[in-house]
Amino acid sequence: MIKDIYKRSVPEELTRRYILPTRIVWQSQDLVQNKSGDELLISKSHQSALQNLSCCILKYEDMPSGILLDFGCELNGGIRITVNETSESKPVRLRIRFGESVSEAMGQPNNNHAMHDSIVEAPWLGTFEFGNTGFRFVRVDIVDKNTFIEIKQLCAVLVFRDLEYKGKFECNDERLNKIWQTGAYTVHLNMQEYLWDGLKRDRLVWLGDMHPEVMTINYVFGNNQIVPQSLDFVKDITPLPKWINEIPSYSLWWILVQKDWYMYQGDIKYLKNQRSYLLGLIDQLLGYINESNQEILPNQRFLDWPTTGDKNALDGGLQAMMILAFKAGAWLCKHLQEFSEEQKCLDAVARLSRIKPIDTHRKQAIAIMALANMLDSEKTNNLLSAEPCDGISTFFGYYILQAHSLIYNYQEALDIIRDYWGAMLDLGATTFWEDFDIAWKDSSRIDEIVPLGKKDFHIEYGKGCYKSTRHSLCHGWASGPTAWLSEHVLGFQPLEPGSKKLLIKPELADLNWAKGTFPTPYGKVTVSHEKDKHGQVHTIIEKPDDIEIIKKDNIKNKGLEKIVS
Repeated sequence: MIKDIYKRSVPEELTRRYILPTRIVWQSQDLVQNKSGDELLISKSHQSALQNLSCCILKYEDMPSGILLDFGCELNGGIRITVNETSESKPVRLRIRFGESVSEAMGQPNNNHAMHDSIVEAPWLGTFEFGNTGFRFVRVDIVDKNTFIEIKQLCAVLVFRDLEYKGKFECNDERLNKIWQTGAYTVHLNMQEYLWDGLKRDRLVWLGDMHPEVMTINYVFGNNQIVPQSLDFVKDITPLPKWINEIPSYSLWWILVQKDWYMYQGDIKYLKNQRSYLLGLIDQLLGYINESNQEILPNQRFLDWPTTGDKNALDGGLQAMMILAFKAGAWLCKHLQEFSEEQKCLDAVARLSRIKPIDTHRKQAIAIMALANMLDSEKTNNLLSAEPCDGISTFFGYYILQAHSLIYNYQEALDIIRDYWGAMLDLGATTFWEDFDIAWKDSSRIDEIVPLGKKDFHIEYGKGCYKSTRHSLCHGWASGPTAWLSEHVLGFQPLEPGSKKLLIKPELADLNWAKGTFPTPYGKVTVSHEKDKHGQVHTIIEKPDDIEIIKKDNIKNKGLEKIVS
């Protein structure tokens, strides 16, 4: 029998862990009085028992009992409830609400993409599991009058990939350390069966969202098959001439992700398997450049949510994205020895680059145009440095940071990370959000019942498809600072496929020291950078024998103490 089961089964790539709640956020008055809710904070076995053991007792006499639990951080999965006695030894109905914020769990969560608000039957003398979503908070209420239930234990079931954090980052600013870790954890949770955009929603493989996620994976986890599996999944369900995710720019992102994945991981066999689709997509994109050298990509024209409907931002941003995609396509074709296609891409870059940049105040479009060399350093600095945190989105925030790096504004980039992503931490975030406007920073924390006079961040804000509690509070595209800090503060910048040749170019700005590791296909590279009293940075590097290190000196970073193989 067991052999037959194995033949028909599929191995599970995910791991489960049981997590106890860390605190009670709210409970009905009867639980306050009898203190039985505290029983749910105590570690116990999952085994039901006939004996009269200490339990949390929910009952419905005059008013229904209810309790809101905090599991301490964002999780993926559901809950496991162990029940002893129930009224009349029969199943009892419970209302279970999941929330990424207190407000969501205390309100009426929607059931898009996963069940967040349900009435379920709990067994007498049994254990059951319920839920599969992203959450931190769970509220449980008894539903029917004249019933009761003894809950022996209620724990979260965390479902995740058990991965080593091969990449590391640490510096003398603890706020930056926490931001790096939070970005890494945000992507980690979204590494489920495939690489998802968000944990609560949409739980889909969106190619644009994937690029910041893949860069974070490159710097934290290294080579992981979830990336090629996810790339192939969307490619296989999107035969040309269809656009990936039905969004033309997301087909551009497919090329950019392929380029960065090959640069960091160097899997030429995988790249060769993309040859046919890549060449076909390049030829398709060439048809979307008009005689005036402008891109004419069809609807849906999309950069990110805040720029939706802004024609100038979309026209300028998509022109720049076409340039970047054709540059990446040329590089990939060169490594595939498809030299005629490489030249087609280079010719397209030259044509597209003749267009004068379109005026826009949107930092997202400005950043991507700067990265495509459509703007000079002075103009880029003037446009991005005006109220630096205003108008940033969590998705394109990564490219805004990259544009600051392009013009050597490392200090401003660090300050943006502290102020913008740090503001989410100040509001109780344990993962980074689908979107955030710096104007929201004075609203209520997500881990508290909203105080009088405070704006409810998760109920009152949001736009587009993420109004109110549809707003995802664990979105992988928001992880950009994790990759950026490893790339620019630690200075890890691959120069050849597979990171075989690695530029070490640390930019400490106002930091005194920084250290960390970078995973490559040949093993980990470790660096330690420290300023002396004159501001000169001294660097120690430990590396595998197969990695060639290039150290670029500049005025502030002259010292290379030693390289250890």
